[in-house]
Amino acid sequence: RLTATATTAQAGISLSGAKRFIVNQDQRAYIAYADTGHTLVSKGDPVGDKDACATAIWQLRELADKMGRRCAFYSISEKFLPNYLDLGLQVLKIGEVARVNLGSFSLEGPRRKDWRYARARLVRDGYEFVVLKSKDHTPEILAELNVVSDAWLLHKNSEEKGFSLGWFHPDYVSNFDIAALRNVETGNIIAFANLLQAGDKSEISLDLMRYDPTGPNLAMDALFAEMMIWGQDQGFEWFSLGAAPLSGFENHRLAPTWHRLGSFLYEHGELFYHFEGLRSFKEKFDPEWSPEYLASSGSFDAARVLYEVSLLVSRGVKGMKKH
Repeated sequence: RLTATATTAQAGISLSGAKRFIVNQDQRAYIAYADTGHTLVSKGDPVGDKDACATAIWQLRELADKMGRRCAFYSISEKFLPNYLDLGLQVLKIGEVARVNLGSFSLEGPRRKDWRYARARLVRDGYEFVVLKSKDHTPEILAELNVVSDAWLLHKNSEEKGFSLGWFHPDYVSNFDIAALRNVETGNIIAFANLLQAGDKSEISLDLMRYDPTGPNLAMDALFAEMMIWGQDQGFEWFSLGAAPLSGFENHRLAPTWHRLGSFLYEHGELFYHFEGLRSFKEKFDPEWSPEYLASSGSFDAARVLYEVSLLVSRGVKGMKKH
């Protein structure tokens, strides 16, 4: 119920099954978090009424103290920064989130010609865009999506991730409307994404975005364009493209040490983490960028927390090395 009425689309990832929850006593707010064995770390801001969210923040801090753990809040916005500071935590910028203003979004103009071409080409080739409503998902539809997902993972030589990302599981996918491209003649789905939707229509986003490697090579461009047009038609204000880690940092000699370290990793870590490529991909949508933060007990502790988060996302050291 709280996720369905959330004011941020990313709250939907709380339903992935990889979280524990602090739920406010009157059930007006929750925090989704994981226990790394050393740290209780939340994913994103609390969800719910603002005053109840402030109470939930303290509840996670109290639980961590009772368990002998540290407490950290990962991938948070500016909304509750005073509350995190009240806990005695240090707030550090860890990246920026890209969002497209759907009120002014258009496929017109020379910068959008590739998207217009992708949409038109797939229509000519016999494909259509559909949104499969969550209430109508059947075992057959979920099984077909699973086939596409497995083919995509095999093609990418990748495995499912966790914590800050969802993974394909029928119980998780069933929570969401699915944006899909399918063959008009056969009905076969060739690409899909699960749509994360804020309850107040302030924002729409996606988590899983997967395609059949044997399908049209323009499928992703067409699907992105269709999702934005659909979100615009449904009255959503923003389309969130998610975060670009370690971007938007100052590299001036007088900048804080954390910013200079982040800038160095962003510039020289491309071979391993594709930071710059990720931001470049999102830049082509002409988004507005806003900062995201980590609240922890200090700069050195922040590095430890980020390492622990990377283990959560990759589901352990073996997965992190592979990714």
